[in-house]
Amino acid sequence: MLDIPVSPALPPIVVALAAFNLLAARRLRGGRRLQPATLCAHIAIDLLALGAMFHFAGGASNPLVSLMLLPVAAAALMLSWQLAVPIATLAIGIYSALTIWYVPLHIHDDARAMSLHLSGMWLTFVVSVVLISWLIARMTSAIRERDLALATAREHALRIERVVALGTLAAGAAHELGTPLGTMAILIGEIERDHGLPKGLRRDVAVLKQQLAICKGIVTRLVDRAGVPRQEDAHAAAAGPWLQAVVTRWRATRPRASCSTTVAPAGELQIVVDAALEQAISNLLNNAADSGGGDIVVRLAWNADALTIEVADDGPGFPDHVLAKGGLVPLQSATGGAGIGLLLVRTSLARLGGRLVLVNGTPHGAVARIELPLSALAVGAPG
Repeated sequence: MLDIPVSPALPPIVVALAAFNLLAARRLRGGRRLQPATLCAHIAIDLLALGAMFHFAGGASNPLVSLMLLPVAAAALMLSWQLAVPIATLAIGIYSALTIWYVPLHIHDDARAMSLHLSGMWLTFVVSVVLISWLIARMTSAIRERDLALATAREHALRIERVVALGTLAAGAAHELGTPLGTMAILIGEIERDHGLPKGLRRDVAVLKQQLAICKGIVTRLVDRAGVPRQEDAHAAAAGPWLQAVVTRWRATRPRASCSTTVAPAGELQIVVDAALEQAISNLLNNAADSGGGDIVVRLAWNADALTIEVADDGPGFPDHVLAKGGLVPLQSATGGAGIGLLLVRTSLARLGGRLVLVNGTPHGAVARIELPLSALAVGAPG
């Protein structure tokens, strides 16, 4: 195109390099992971091909020779120093050889030769700036994404570690609670057998007896289920009746709470549920009741991809610090509790591939939404 005669050896080198790059791109599209040593070999082949082309095109006097810096920059950014140093050494060796051994370009007009040289230098500068900027931007973006993923993984590991510690303490507490619960059961039985007990007080004793039975059942399930994997503990159930049963059991522990359940889709959905999911829903219901939110509404909905369970109340809503950190760290409980309910919920849902979303309702109230993929709940899916 520039009307400069070139060696007939130059076109075969260009064709060979293009064919090599097409084969390399095809391998990468196949999803094969590129090892550092393989990448180093690819960069070395690029350098050798560039050196061969410059050898037949004026050597080091060619204004495009600075393009050999680009493979060196790529190697320095993407490879370890043990592999980057050989690439830099190879580039220096090729450039040094081009100052001695090369086929000169024959341009008889000196003014035209100078103009072409300056144009080539400008082109080299533009191409180098564009490619180096693109490469550095891609690398820094990958580093930021990696750091974010590592931070998320560390945060998740810390939450799991806290929950495991809580589980260990809970298992020990369950054994210790057996004795005082048994003592209370004996005393309540003796009080109940007192024929002179007033009728109003007898009703209160019956409520205490019911609540004590619920406590003993919770302790028994805690001991029985400690360390049991999901595959053994899970069971299949229809989503609507199962959720209604969970709410009914919870209302037995909070007889003064007002709670209703709605199921949005028509028809029925069979899902695999376990104790962790039921406990997560109970924790959200307890939070709603403790907030003094009045009427609590539990909504169940699903589509082709996910199942959603919402626990909504008409109370004052979530404070800002709960919306920002709820479920990520233990929070101070306004009712004197441990403040770990949301942490346990989020951790249990993460094990099932789901998530917890906290929002304030319109115009008031709080909404805690459980979102679970149906692939984790479908009957026959692995736990």
